[in-house]
Amino acid sequence: MKSFRFTYRFSSLLISLCWILNGYAQDTMSILTEAQFLDLVRTNHPMAKQASLLVDEAKARLLSVRGNFDPVISVDNDRKVFNQKDYFNYFNAELVVPTWMGVELYGGLEDNTGDFINTERTTNQSSYAGVSVPLLKDLLLDQRRAVLQQAKLFSLQSLAERRLQINDLLLEASLNYMEWARDHYLLQVLDTTIRLNEERYQLVLNAYRQGDRAAMDTSEALAQLQSFEQMREEARLNYQKSSLSLSNYLWSANNQPLYLKLSTIPDIAWVNLASTSPNLFSLDQWVNTTLGQHPKLAVIDYKIQSLKVERELKFQSLLPKADLKYNFLHRGYEFWGGLGGAFMENNYKFGFNISVPIPNRGGFGAYRAARIKIKSAELDRDNIRWQLENKVRYHYNEVFNLSRQVDIFSKAYGNYIALLNAEKLKFSLGETTLFILNARENKALETLQKLISIKAKYLQSFARLSWAGGQLN
Repeated sequence: MKSFRFTYRFSSLLISLCWILNGYAQDTMSILTEAQFLDLVRTNHPMAKQASLLVDEAKARLLSVRGNFDPVISVDNDRKVFNQKDYFNYFNAELVVPTWMGVELYGGLEDNTGDFINTERTTNQSSYAGVSVPLLKDLLLDQRRAVLQQAKLFSLQSLAERRLQINDLLLEASLNYMEWARDHYLLQVLDTTIRLNEERYQLVLNAYRQGDRAAMDTSEALAQLQSFEQMREEARLNYQKSSLSLSNYLWSANNQPLYLKLSTIPDIAWVNLASTSPNLFSLDQWVNTTLGQHPKLAVIDYKIQSLKVERELKFQSLLPKADLKYNFLHRGYEFWGGLGGAFMENNYKFGFNISVPIPNRGGFGAYRAARIKIKSAELDRDNIRWQLENKVRYHYNEVFNLSRQVDIFSKAYGNYIALLNAEKLKFSLGETTLFILNARENKALETLQKLISIKAKYLQSFARLSWAGGQLN
């Protein structure tokens, strides 16, 4: 009768083990959920912070490049006095304002005095305002504007690269969390199993002392208990290993590494996962979303756009260089006084120059090289698109495959529990041996362990699918 009561209790506890452990953990331990863990990784992990620094670096670079369009003030003074003679004293203060169109506006003040002034210079005080315009080469794009466009693209590219790095980081962290949660739960399963087997051993031992059981039964019960204790030590080692692995992702806000406390346990609500089909969008939707939003594709697209800017700049080197420069001139420092006159009648300075290399092999070579770089990058993008599409398809199918495995093992576990309960009833009636009962129990435990591992893999497959789609951010 005692054996029957024990076997009934063992069966009930083993079936409801998930709920028992879950309630025990919530009452006595500090639970770290996966969402909380990933939020800590996203906020404090050095790799996440490095990814943010990449964005800050791109912004600093863009600010630096914008400086090429800053107005420049320059003052030049050149004076010569020799043998008590004032040869010359040249003074020129100038303001140059670059514009986005490639045109430069400028104005200045001059004061030239002395006994031996260059005849090309205007004596005494004068002022001027002018414009410099490229007519062919550098009209549509020049080095300064090209660098600014590329800096803007690099700033956008850095945002995509940060998403890409965090996507990879969160996948690794999520997989480690599920391994930690799996190892923790398997250890708890063995702890509970050992407690139950310790009670069974004591019952069998008492029955032997009373003459109701053979000595072989005590050895059989003890061997079963010792087998589980060995399994628990192996499970404890796995749990310690996964805990240390998880600690690699835990950092404080001030960049100090953190160790996982022994009182911190994972959320194990997932072990009660029902055997249902996954609720996912269609495969075509996953593929289209991936090809339209994946940060890896965004990175290569921004790179191609930057190469196209370089190509347009190299095209400018095929054109002749032709520049026009015109100055309004005026006596005194009120240069606007001469702006009311005719454009080419009086008080002006005009210049025009043109040059072209023949046969311009440098320009043609640079332009062809730029086109080749674009073609190479486009081929790289096509290859990446195909790889990403196949990854999404693989992990999408993996989710459904593991879902079916969860269903199979859930049903198998239910069958083994039914067999175990039947064997316990037969054992209580003296119709079977402890050896066969232990074999049933071992098979039920083995199936439960596999079921938990498959459920963990099933949840990991969701993380891999989101990672393949570039959606872990």
